[in-house]
Amino acid sequence: MGAGAIGGYFGARLAAAGHAVELVARGAHLAALQQYGLMLQSPKGDLHLPDIRAVGDISETGSADIILFMVKNYDVTRAAQAVAPVLQPDTMVITCQNGVSAPERLGAIIGAAHVVPGVARFPGDIAGPGVIHHTAPFDMLSFGEWGGGQSARCDAFAAALEAAGCTAQQPVNIRHDLWAKFVMQASFASITALTRLDIGRLRSCPETVTLFQDAMAETEAVGRAVMPDLPRGLAQIAWDILENRLPDHTHASMLDDLMRGKPIENAWLSGDVARLGRAHGVATPIHSAFARALAPFEAGGLARS
Repeated sequence: MGAGAIGGYFGARLAAAGHAVELVARGAHLAALQQYGLMLQSPKGDLHLPDIRAVGDISETGSADIILFMVKNYDVTRAAQAVAPVLQPDTMVITCQNGVSAPERLGAIIGAAHVVPGVARFPGDIAGPGVIHHTAPFDMLSFGEWGGGQSARCDAFAAALEAAGCTAQQPVNIRHDLWAKFVMQASFASITALTRLDIGRLRSCPETVTLFQDAMAETEAVGRAVMPDLPRGLAQIAWDILENRLPDHTHASMLDDLMRGKPIENAWLSGDVARLGRAHGVATPIHSAFARALAPFEAGGLARS
């Protein structure tokens, strides 16, 4: 559900491994998928799946054991309402949105028992309609039951992913993994979007290095107020990744959306840091400023010729 770069990638790998996969997409991407199939360019092996099924409305699909719910945050409510009528009693819906609030928002509409929170770590984009470009040889999907621990349904899907050549991870506490990514992603998205710069320029400037570190520490403090058992040191781990593991040209996808005039996920990144900080009595001056500065662009409209 939302077969963009991430959803299309995992769908392609599972389909190539022999699973029955249907992609829900829209616009020019959907038209290309229906006419030419899915093209995947990947350091883990290219694929062309000319006969993969793609539809514009999930009501056109059959019953599903698993739905990879990969729409943007601002489409969660609409997509959840579309998904609800096609669910079977045992359908598992795995969330992959940025931030930490999507599982609860989805569960409020389709029922929490269907929802399995997930975290995708996948570098890539849609290179053109029907074409997915995977830019580095890692493709991890981390997921687990909201209450912690493993389950038969998660074990079965992890085995399917691994057999398809993907990397599956089942953390002991998926909520910790959501926050570990959120500590980095909220700051990375906001700072690259506000400055219009890649990480190389930002990490070579002492002032923006300090800004990153302070902003991530702020998010970690909010996370610990929400979850007192959250592991310590998440901000330092996040900075180590930003400093040492990302190519200079890397930036958050929110910057791409901003520059293309698309809606942005500000409300669920820095916006949620600020919201949760207020709810739990933690000051968030940095993310509050980020959220306010990016608020005029939430509905899109910055595209340049």
